[in-house]
Amino acid sequence: MSQSEHYSTLPDDERQRRRRRYFTGFAMIVGTVALASAAAWWLTARGIESTDDAYVAGDVVQVSPQIVGTVVAVLVQNTDSVEAGTPLIELDKTDAKIALDAASDQLAHAVREYRSASADAERERAQIRLREAAATRARDDLNRRLALISDGAVADEDVRHARDAASSADAALDAQRAAYQASVAHTDGTSIDSSPLVRSAAAQVRSAALAMRRTVVLAPVAGLVTKRVVEVGQRVVPGTPMFAIVPMDRLWAEANFKESQLRRMHVGQRVQLHADLYGSALTYHGVIEGFEAGTGAAFASVPAQNATGNWIKVVQRLSARIALDPQELRRHPLRIGLSMTAQVRVGGRAGEANAASSPARPVRTLDTTAIFRDDENVGSDVVDQIIRENAVPGAHADQARGAHVPPVM
Repeated sequence: MSQSEHYSTLPDDERQRRRRRYFTGFAMIVGTVALASAAAWWLTARGIESTDDAYVAGDVVQVSPQIVGTVVAVLVQNTDSVEAGTPLIELDKTDAKIALDAASDQLAHAVREYRSASADAERERAQIRLREAAATRARDDLNRRLALISDGAVADEDVRHARDAASSADAALDAQRAAYQASVAHTDGTSIDSSPLVRSAAAQVRSAALAMRRTVVLAPVAGLVTKRVVEVGQRVVPGTPMFAIVPMDRLWAEANFKESQLRRMHVGQRVQLHADLYGSALTYHGVIEGFEAGTGAAFASVPAQNATGNWIKVVQRLSARIALDPQELRRHPLRIGLSMTAQVRVGGRAGEANAASSPARPVRTLDTTAIFRDDENVGSDVVDQIIRENAVPGAHADQARGAHVPPVM
């Protein structure tokens, strides 16, 4: 006899008891599952805000030239990894070299002009001594004639001529002293190095040397090269975009949360993220650094006009910047624009900044580059050598501008 046939032969009260027992067991199973699910939610999912509207973001450093020039060599390509200071582009050096030679010649000329002015001042000083001797002699002649005029030993005309000669000698002395003051004004209180004309010419040499140095465009930061738009033979000017470099160790995540999720979120809360690239098995750990000043709709190119009559309420999203663990980024690299999911355990009451259970706001490092730090000293060795070679009597001008000039690059 089958089980169903045996069940049909049972009395009605027995069948009712068995039916109640079955339903009671089923209800207990359903209740147990519900309680377990509620407990799991209470222990894990309660107080968590999550979004799948999150993406990897990072700095995109534009590389452009600092001088006008023609590209003669492109030294890197997209996807190349470069260090800060790596040469990226070479520009034609012809114009820069001509400008440096011209500035070097002008500096040598300025140094020699200073030497000439110093020599002129010495010559004018010597002329003053000659004029003083001539004036003394003319006054002596006049005094002798004045002493003899009472005895009639000299004629009145000789006295008059002697007086005119003395006056002329005094005037010549005054003129010579003025000439000396005009000559010494070019060098008074200065040396060759501090002369205004020499300093101006030296500044032109440094400027030309800096332009020569800038014919090689260097990477301002370390990272991956992308967005190459420059070609060999292209004429570029300052500000022309040629490359972009993405520092791969300074990526972060931008998670866009609904406005209804922000009640208990604040700076410093820990975040767990998963990248679609690696799947849910790999977890990134981050910290909220801050929130944008407005929603994406408010900062859109064409913001919504909510005052119109056909307005429909749409839940807005606000972007949160999330700092990623640098060590995790090195172990599992990411790329800008990759999709992520973010989960924030908020805790606390709505609007409460639970700083006691959250880490402090992460300390940010400044975005800096050191590749231009030595630019202010470029050309100083060239200036020093030109001054040294032209400040010495007998030096040749071609020594100051020829092969003896130290290389700029």
